[in-house]
Amino acid sequence: MKTVSHGDLLSLSSDELPWEPSTFAAGVFVKNVAVSDGLEMQLVRFEPGAQFPIHTHERPEFIFVLEGDLVLSGQRLGPGWASIAAPGSTHADARSEGGCVFVLVDRA
Repeated sequence: MKTVSHGDLLSLSSDELPWEPSTFAAGVFVKNVAVSDGLEMQLVRFEPGAQFPIHTHERPEFIFVLEGDLVLSGQRLGPGWASIAAPGSTHADARSEGGCVFVLVDRA
C-alpha cells in the first residue's frame, strides 16, 4: 500500500493493483490503494455469498458501491449508494448475495 505524506498528491490506476485475499473474511478481496494520516482507501470485492463478521467501528467508515449488491444491516445498496458508519456503530449484517465492488475509506 502506498503512503501519501503531508503535502503530497497521488494519482494511480487501480487496474495496476492486485486483488489480495482479505484477512477479515473468506470470499472477500481488496486492492490496497493508499494510506495517509491514519486513513486508508481500498477497493473491496465480495464474491457472491461473502459476509463480514459482526464488527463495531472505532472510527468513521465510508463506503461507496460501484457494482453489484451490498447488504448492510438489512438495507440493500446498489451502484451509486453510499454508507457512512459513525464511531460506535455496529454492522451486524454486511454481505453480498450476488457479489459487489465498493470503495472503502477507513482507519489504517
